[in-house]
Amino acid sequence: KRENIIIQQPRTTMITRKGLMLRSITMTILVSILVWSVTLETCIARRGRHLRRHHHHSSSSSLSDSLSTKKPKSHESNSHSHKSKPKPKPKPKMKSPPPKPDVGSPVVSQPPQVQQPPPSPLPLQPVEDSQAFNVLDFGAKGDGMSDDTQAFEAAWASACKVEASTMIVPAEYIFLVGPISFSGPYCQANIVFQLDGMIVAPTDTDSWGRGLMWWIEFTKLKGITIQGKGVIDGRGTVWWQQDYLSDYPIDDDFKLIVPLNNSVQEHPPMPIRSELNGRMPSIKPTALRFYGSIDVTVTGITIQNSPQCHLKFDNCVQVLVHDVSVSSPGDSPNTDGIHLQNTKDVMIHTSTLACGDDCISIQTGCSNVYVHNVNCGPGHGISIGSLGKDSTKACVSNITVRDVVMHNTMTGVRIKTWQGGIGSVKGILFSNIQLTEVQLPIVIDQFYCDHSKCMNHTSAVSVEGVTYEKIRGTYTVKPVHFACSDSYPCIDVQLSGIELKPVQLQYHMSDPFCWKTFGELISTTVPPIDCLQIGKPARNGVHSDHDICL
Repeated sequence: KRENIIIQQPRTTMITRKGLMLRSITMTILVSILVWSVTLETCIARRGRHLRRHHHHSSSSSLSDSLSTKKPKSHESNSHSHKSKPKPKPKPKMKSPPPKPDVGSPVVSQPPQVQQPPPSPLPLQPVEDSQAFNVLDFGAKGDGMSDDTQAFEAAWASACKVEASTMIVPAEYIFLVGPISFSGPYCQANIVFQLDGMIVAPTDTDSWGRGLMWWIEFTKLKGITIQGKGVIDGRGTVWWQQDYLSDYPIDDDFKLIVPLNNSVQEHPPMPIRSELNGRMPSIKPTALRFYGSIDVTVTGITIQNSPQCHLKFDNCVQVLVHDVSVSSPGDSPNTDGIHLQNTKDVMIHTSTLACGDDCISIQTGCSNVYVHNVNCGPGHGISIGSLGKDSTKACVSNITVRDVVMHNTMTGVRIKTWQGGIGSVKGILFSNIQLTEVQLPIVIDQFYCDHSKCMNHTSAVSVEGVTYEKIRGTYTVKPVHFACSDSYPCIDVQLSGIELKPVQLQYHMSDPFCWKTFGELISTTVPPIDCLQIGKPARNGVHSDHDICL
């Protein structure tokens, strides 16, 4: 028995020891679980505050990325680094907002590739800003002395790429810009050139090289608009002074104007200060030219003191000019206001044109031109031509000029062609023209010549279907001058409502003159224009087929 007791005693002791060990392990596990859960709750709480604080920022994207990528290592560390942040995934499930970043987390890391293409449709909000290109943002100084040509070129290069964009030349700045071309044909359509400041031309000889035909040019564009309250100043005095030192072409109709002392002033005085550092090129630039463009609008701006023509349209279709001002001295040579050539479907209205040559000059290749509500003067009036120079073909048709006021101009409404030319001028209406002290109100001159000598030719640009109605006012030299070709007389010339009264100034005055002019007097004229031959000529010149305008 004693042996049995001795034997069983160690077994009881071993069992007791094992129980204690199990209890100790159990307590350790429980304590570990408790510590771990407290730590986890603290981490989740801090994480929740972090998520709420940055819930609308891009950091949530990187957070969800770290959660998805580091989930396997979530219990390798008890620290509060990003490695321990994957476990909060159960908590977001209880809230509706957090699950969205979680679900989209694989895509959020790729938005630069996936959402980059949409920028073209998305710019609906910033569309106005993205379409406006201010020259100041491209380095222009606008101080009138620094050369801003490159800044204008850079602004245009950006505007050119955007349809319906706007290039801005802001007010209260003066921009010195050299010869520049804003050109297509790869530019987008409907670009607006917003001119509210002033653009001035350089007056040094180096800027012009051997000479250019234009200063500012817009070419091969569709839907181009120049608008604003700004000014384009050609600073032409340096060019005009040089003209008076040379034999520049003069208006041939000066020959009809003879002062009372029988002396003709070849070069009227020009009060110009000398700014020449050297001789300017013999080729003078037009201030603003449009070439080969469709749907062109010019409105609101002022163009002044151009070296030669102020505003020119060449090979354009659908042109609108309104509320434009042209200003240069009446004795500035060859400074036409608006010059049209090979251009169709034109409307010019509500503008004031003062210059040293034709207020509006309509050259060969023009048709469907409508001019109304224009003030002209000083200048040489509104002219069709000159046409047919150097035996060239000229075609002009369907021209209407009405509701125009002219004051102190050399001519009023005029058609001028060279001997030797071919082609025709037809379908012309001059209506409701008010004149004040105009030297030669009504002129057709088929012997035009701006040289000292011109050869006689039998061929001529024919003139037919010209109507003058309601031409009223005062003249100082001759009311009517019709000088038509012997071979190709003027036909279908109609006059009605002509009331022109003389004002004696410093010139010899003459009666109406007609040569080879046929047509009809619809009403009595003042003064009587008895020289007009009624009907049609017995034999009128007929051009060969290749000469006739289609």
